[in-house]
Amino acid sequence: MVSRFGCLALGPDRAELGSAYTMPVYEYSAFNRAGKNATGIIDADSVVAARQRLRATGIFPVEVKETSSMPRDIASSPAALSTLFKRIRPGEISATTRQLSILLGAGVTLVASLDALIAQVTNPLLKKIMAQVKESVNEGNSLASSLSQHPKVFSQIYINMVRAGEASGTLDLVLERLAEFSEHQQALRGRFKAALAYPVFMFFVGTLVLFFLVAFIVPNIAKLFSDMNQALPLPTIALIGVSNFLKSFWWLVVLALACAVVTARRLKRTPKGQNIFDLAKLRMPIIGDINTKIAMARFGTTLGSLLQNGVPLLSALQIVRNVISNTLIAGVLDSAMEEIQAGKDLATPLGQSRWFPPMAIQMISVGEQSGELEGMLNKIGEIYEREAESQIMAMTSLLEPVMILTMGLAVGFIVISILLPIFEMNQMIR
Repeated sequence: MVSRFGCLALGPDRAELGSAYTMPVYEYSAFNRAGKNATGIIDADSVVAARQRLRATGIFPVEVKETSSMPRDIASSPAALSTLFKRIRPGEISATTRQLSILLGAGVTLVASLDALIAQVTNPLLKKIMAQVKESVNEGNSLASSLSQHPKVFSQIYINMVRAGEASGTLDLVLERLAEFSEHQQALRGRFKAALAYPVFMFFVGTLVLFFLVAFIVPNIAKLFSDMNQALPLPTIALIGVSNFLKSFWWLVVLALACAVVTARRLKRTPKGQNIFDLAKLRMPIIGDINTKIAMARFGTTLGSLLQNGVPLLSALQIVRNVISNTLIAGVLDSAMEEIQAGKDLATPLGQSRWFPPMAIQMISVGEQSGELEGMLNKIGEIYEREAESQIMAMTSLLEPVMILTMGLAVGFIVISILLPIFEMNQMIR
């Protein structure tokens, strides 16, 4: 069967692949009807189909070459196999969004903007996806609808904000805000990772050093004490016992840790297990307060951005519910949506929850009364983001001396446990 684009329809072998099959993407150089050079990207089943589609649009190809080929050549092509493991980084999405915003703001049409954007993208996977988005837009679909075909790349909040921008005629401004929002989130995440990198590194290095000392160094020293047939102090006996256990059953410790991780992950996939983990994240000393503030920052920033871009309150709350990634807070938002549908304001149902701080509720209430809810929500995001960041920085600055002290105590215990028998031997000799 021939499709409306003049290329062969999907055969039985490709139909079996289902969603796993994606069309190859071709780069072309051609002449248009005016005789001017034209270059771009098109997706099609084959080179012949690509040429047919180009001619149907009044473009006469000179050269058509494939840029990627998945999954047709995966079994035989190492290059094709390597593209499976490529991923699209958030920074690439932010840069692409900002470039598209600039092009649209300069008055370039959407299809022409996407064409120019595809030529600048260096990531093969993102280039392929943007080519498919352009083709979908070229067929008459909206940009939001085209982006929604790639949910693993473009988030729900991204798609909904684009849809709101298209509806309001401010797509360039919405894309600029999306880029700023994404860049801000990445910068915040980067600061958190940088703050935790040193303590985490120290923890793993310290653990490995202590394990090596106890499992391999201490047993050699313990042999000297056993040859002397001397009664050993209690700390030395405890150290030798731990050392013998780790030397003989270190694999059991590793297996137990692996089992604990697997069990925790499986438990987390169940609704009850997820609820337990989320409750623990909010109730843990120090960490719980930080997690609550991070959730409030994400709630305020996301909801404020959605409302500013014309997304209805109920739809925006549904998106925020998924962005928060906490079942307890998601339950509060579900209740709030039911109350809002019944005619109540946003602050009242949120104020009945213990997870929303009083200050946030008060600011939401003031925002609703003054008609400045979006601004208040953004302010909530900024306030709690700063507080969470300062608390994380303070916690990490305390973690370093605590970990050094802990390692020092552990090494000191090992040293004292080894030296005590030697001191006793010296006293007996005297």
